[in-house]
Amino acid sequence: MGSLSGVGLVLHPQRNAKSAVDAIVEWASARSATVYGLPDEISRIDCAAVAVPPEDLAERSKILVSLGGDGTMLRAMRLSTGHATPVLGVNLGKLGFLAEIEVGELPQALSAFDEHKYTVEPRTAITAELGGQRVHAFNDIALVRIPGDGLTAVSVSVAGHPFVRYAADAVIVATSAGSTAYSFSAGGPIVSPTIEGFLVVPAAAHSSFNRALVLAADEEVTLDLLPSSGVVAVEVDGQVSGSLGAGDQLVVSAQPGAARVVRLGKTTFYQRARRKLQVTGSAEVG
Repeated sequence: MGSLSGVGLVLHPQRNAKSAVDAIVEWASARSATVYGLPDEISRIDCAAVAVPPEDLAERSKILVSLGGDGTMLRAMRLSTGHATPVLGVNLGKLGFLAEIEVGELPQALSAFDEHKYTVEPRTAITAELGGQRVHAFNDIALVRIPGDGLTAVSVSVAGHPFVRYAADAVIVATSAGSTAYSFSAGGPIVSPTIEGFLVVPAAAHSSFNRALVLAADEEVTLDLLPSSGVVAVEVDGQVSGSLGAGDQLVVSAQPGAARVVRLGKTTFYQRARRKLQVTGSAEVG
């Protein structure tokens, strides 16, 4: 990774991150590295930290450290989109699925950087044009029914070819990493986050075909809202980012390698999935 010129911090909006922040600031200071933070979070970091706008945080930093839960990690990954800056997820509080380490493991993790005992894995994003702006998601983009406004009725085309129509409470387009989030609750498969592909999954489908689609990274998917559709909310990584109605269209494509995450080899994806999803095992035969 070369010399450590800058460390960017992304903080959970409420959780207390002081002990983790202090450890990182001390570590960076000992290596003559600048600590960067977002303008609305800088007061929670350190008086010596430098505030930078969101679009500059990844460019200024050799590493981004996410201090919080899965939402904070997703935000840090979106901030790193288009840059080679790796993201280290540090979980504060509840069990974080995307975070690599718990806060108590931070000193060992920082030592691992000094000793170059870590790897970096690429993560695929999905992207779409919404309201004149390009949005990126590392878990999912979902068209969600607004209560009292009718079902989400969507025609799904893959690479320009019509395939299926869904009438459902939601239609979820998920990355492989996001297969354990909203997609999983809707009955979608668990997919290794290293796979460069994405999913289309209906939630509570009211149509005879209710299966998920697994698409390759180069297969663009088009979602056309049918005349029978109600107005739907568009959620990007769980945050409402706009709305669509009958006759509107959303084109979603994959962006392999949009972010990079730090792996320290502490646990595997399947160990974390087993814990978070409370997988217990199948019935014994005989």
